[in-house]
Amino acid sequence: MAKLINKQVKRRVTGGRLTDLKPVAIIDIGSNSVRLVVFEGAKLTPIPLFNEKCLCGLGREVASSGRLSDDAVERALMALRRFRSVVDQIGATQLFVIATAAAREAENGPEFIQEATKICGKPIEVISGVREAELAAAGVLAGDAMADGLAGDMGGGSLELIDISNRSLSHGSTLPLGGLRLLDQSGGDLKKAKELIDEALASVEWLGAGKGRPFYLVGGTWRAFIKLHMASVKYPLRVLHGYQLDPEVVSDFASEIMKVDDMKSFTGIEQISKQRRGVVPIGALTLQRLIKHIEPSTIITSNYGVREGILYSMLPKSELERDPLLAACDDLSHLRSRSPAHAYELCDWTDRIFELPELEETPNERRLRHAACLIADVGWRTHPSFRAERTMASIAYSVYSGIDHMGRSFLALTSFFRHNGPSADASDEPLTSLMSKRMLERARLVGCAIRAAHMVSAGVMGIIPKTKASYEDGQLVLDLPHPFDALDGERLERRFKSLGKLLGLDTVIRVNRDSRFFGFLDL
Repeated sequence: MAKLINKQVKRRVTGGRLTDLKPVAIIDIGSNSVRLVVFEGAKLTPIPLFNEKCLCGLGREVASSGRLSDDAVERALMALRRFRSVVDQIGATQLFVIATAAAREAENGPEFIQEATKICGKPIEVISGVREAELAAAGVLAGDAMADGLAGDMGGGSLELIDISNRSLSHGSTLPLGGLRLLDQSGGDLKKAKELIDEALASVEWLGAGKGRPFYLVGGTWRAFIKLHMASVKYPLRVLHGYQLDPEVVSDFASEIMKVDDMKSFTGIEQISKQRRGVVPIGALTLQRLIKHIEPSTIITSNYGVREGILYSMLPKSELERDPLLAACDDLSHLRSRSPAHAYELCDWTDRIFELPELEETPNERRLRHAACLIADVGWRTHPSFRAERTMASIAYSVYSGIDHMGRSFLALTSFFRHNGPSADASDEPLTSLMSKRMLERARLVGCAIRAAHMVSAGVMGIIPKTKASYEDGQLVLDLPHPFDALDGERLERRFKSLGKLLGLDTVIRVNRDSRFFGFLDL
């Protein structure tokens, strides 16, 4: 098996779930929201079985009054009662409960935590700002193990900043720059908020370490900001995680948001909850000032944060050493394909196709090809008339780690060509705008190779390893030894010839000792 491929593990699947995983529940008592996430299990790609939040606004008055408001506490405790019941109902084997800035700073915070502990039936960890920064950074690493830059997690009560380099963390800092806190302190006056932000950022001596490096956005306020930007430019892939922007573009868009008196006029505002809309301008201003102070190379959105960081911190070394993208695709293969073993055989079979020197392949291109093979059959239950388009969309929007938006588009378009054929016109597909010409052609080639292999195997394991695709005398040759010689036929010939055409080669199918030659120009 090729080195990039994760070792194949037999998984137990019941009712659409990987039942060898035990659910893990995390309750996050934040300054703005109280949220429950029950994850499918502790693994590289965190998949929520259940996700619910209640925007309680615990930190709305802490800066001015020093206390959690009575109505916010009442809402939070009511949410916690429901969450505890849901955790029991799902059967989560582990429950972690954390509380952040509002609970740790309010004078009645200990009283609230005491009541919350009784409801949760579990000790609540009131985490420090530095610990919060570390968990947010772990969440960033869960989404991208190669992350290298500064991460910022803007919550309702505080802003955490930390440096990530080679999976190591340093310079964790917490600042009193949460969205609700700034609204409270500034009275909604952006000019006053700017002074508070600049004063706090000036106290962080190490921010210069982020110059010329990526800055990773964490937290609901900034995710809302990014949603608005994606809507404004009609971005073709509505996936927040991995969305990259030039810092100047971000700063200009922040200025646009801050000039608007009524957020209702913004395209995409319906995607943002009414409770969240009020802090978006403050979040935009904070991000703009951070860009001014740090001078990052790019802005990258992380959909993962403290909760995913907790899960990531639980993983054993053996799990952390796996490729997160291939691990996620392995899960999808077990859940949706006819034969996960056949998916791994496709990886090996296409390895031989890509031995051609002209098909120079980077390590990342190779792992993307392997990922495409692992999920090549996940749409088999979809009606044939809609299979290409529906499967393409499903793959584009599945949950992965360790992949950027061009990689997502590559996997989706590979599936498009695998089902529609290499001559299919993809020019009307919006995802092509995120692809380089090289990657689009590679998607066409990989899709065509998978298409040809499926015509040999019919999706059944154990067949294609006994056939052989190779290059001989400038031709692409497929050997079908007995007892697979009867698999030869017109449809296989056409698909193999299409593959040869993309490679610029004539094709030969050898059945036993005979061979049949097909030129690639007479399709």
